[in-house]
Amino acid sequence: MFYNFILAVGPLFFPNKHPTSIWLVYMQATNRLDFLNIAGKFALSLFLICPLFFMALSLGDKATAAHGISIDGEVKYPADFKKFDYTSDQARKGGHLVLHSLGGFDKMNPYTLKGEAPDGLTTFVFESLAVKSLDEPFSEYGLIAEDIALAKDRMSVVFTINDKARFADGSPLTAEDVKFSFEILKSDKASPRFQFYYKDIENAEIIGPNKVRFNFARQNRELHMIAAELPVLSKKFYTEHPFTDPSLTPPLGSGPYIVESFKPGKSITYKLNHAYWAKELPVRRNQFNYERITIKYYKDQSVSLEAFKSHEFDFMPINVAKQWARDLQGPKFTEKLIVKEKLEHSNNQGMQGFVMNTRRELFMDRRVRRALVLAFDFEWTNQALFHNQYTRTDSYFSNSPLAARGLPEGLEREYLLAHKEKLPAEIFTTPLQAPFSEDRAALRANLILAKQLLNQAGWQVKDNILTNEEGKPFEFEILLYSPFFVRVMEPYTRNLAKLGIKATIRKVDVAMYINRIKSFDFEMMVNVFGQSQSPGNEQLDYWHSSSADRQGSGNLIGLKNEVVDDLVEKIVYADNREELSAACKALDRVLWYGYYVVPNWYIPFHRVAYWNKFAKPATAPLFYAPMEALTTWWIKEQQEAEAE
Repeated sequence: MFYNFILAVGPLFFPNKHPTSIWLVYMQATNRLDFLNIAGKFALSLFLICPLFFMALSLGDKATAAHGISIDGEVKYPADFKKFDYTSDQARKGGHLVLHSLGGFDKMNPYTLKGEAPDGLTTFVFESLAVKSLDEPFSEYGLIAEDIALAKDRMSVVFTINDKARFADGSPLTAEDVKFSFEILKSDKASPRFQFYYKDIENAEIIGPNKVRFNFARQNRELHMIAAELPVLSKKFYTEHPFTDPSLTPPLGSGPYIVESFKPGKSITYKLNHAYWAKELPVRRNQFNYERITIKYYKDQSVSLEAFKSHEFDFMPINVAKQWARDLQGPKFTEKLIVKEKLEHSNNQGMQGFVMNTRRELFMDRRVRRALVLAFDFEWTNQALFHNQYTRTDSYFSNSPLAARGLPEGLEREYLLAHKEKLPAEIFTTPLQAPFSEDRAALRANLILAKQLLNQAGWQVKDNILTNEEGKPFEFEILLYSPFFVRVMEPYTRNLAKLGIKATIRKVDVAMYINRIKSFDFEMMVNVFGQSQSPGNEQLDYWHSSSADRQGSGNLIGLKNEVVDDLVEKIVYADNREELSAACKALDRVLWYGYYVVPNWYIPFHRVAYWNKFAKPATAPLFYAPMEALTTWWIKEQQEAEAE
């Protein structure tokens, strides 16, 4: 009778719970009272259920539990999904994947500022509370967290830790580890990027044996997703091995691989953990299919290409047009021993450009910066050096609906009009367009305009040298690490020389390059400001005044601009897609007409080459980097490879 009663009324009170589960809760509550008679139990059931009913209603107002989350609350995959569509049940475990990187490494903690950690740690060893889906713009599904409950007021989120979660040594992953991870990453012991990223997450508190609540300082539509991206570290491990200790002790993580061996600065090998706790979870099924993964380090990009063709490693993303057009050919390619392939994607391409460090007095004047933009001849560069493979970047959100187009209107215009007196007039009158030089006459016209701008800024040519009123020459250094960018910069410096500017190319090794970038010790360098399909807190790191003086931040330009700050905050705290889009487009225009970078180029697909040893799923992801796709591939059996 009471079982049927619970089955009947329970779903009305607890719509997200199975009726049998409610019955078990009821039994646990009543079994201690076996002296009561049937009528007493009936009364007790009402007594127990009614308060729970009102509590359930209250909780319903406070939180929505889910297996997956997104910006707009809609997710592609249901709670009972078995795998991501871009993975395959045909995948096999085994084999040795060998990759490459440039530079070296001198530590094993990827979350601190000082030093360089080896590639792969954050992908293979460490894990987050949830993982993103690669075929949705911005959705995440529980990994370490089996349940995610966002409060209705969006001021907190509760993660329920999967009780099967384990670190590689078999020890349980607990709520204590989650809380510790947040606190250590938000502290000054970690890279400052985390402090900016987690800025609006006030604290983390343990509210149960396997539950952690993150409380927010203010509403932000992506904060629950930012919290879900938290990498979870072992509190015990980092108590025994201080977080900031720049040692080479292999870290303890909960991911699919462990560090098997390494040669400092030269190579590292990861071994598949066959006891990996999450291997059958839908967010991990048919992924991480290699028994071992080795990453070899090379000092030079051209040397690494020759090493690849000699089969010192298996897979190589190609980011140099000349290599793609000329260097990847020969018998190994015609015989299909090596495959050369374009991997289509739908990624937001962001902005790549020659970045001017506005902390230096030379680049503080907008007219000067615009002159340097005008001196770059992209059309000649694309034809002569890039084999016409690239598209000119014309936005900080290239290849995306968030890119500003035409003239500002609607909400975007409203955002800009609020700062009209502080903005260049072009923002309201001229669509975004990079300087165009279809022939030498067009380049000459651009250089004439550049000269006029420099004159207006107080620079005059004397004896073929551009100098200011104090007689100081206009000269600066372009910092590079890739030899392939030298051939791009040399014609650019020749154009600058026509203006009387002396630009010196300084090529350094990767380690020195990274250190100088972290400390903002450069005048001009090349950088990519990557963008997601739904920009958010990372914009604080890129552009906000609060990040300009913090070493290691992404604010390489040194921006301190109150209009930019306001628009960044509008992106971060947008309540809906319309507000986000308007704020991104407005920011795009302000950054573009600030002339902080010399816009470069992009290509709307990944160029990769790989030895013909791989099989891959029939369906590719949409929003991904090459390494993310590679984690879903597997090594073919020998007879399959020979058959091809």
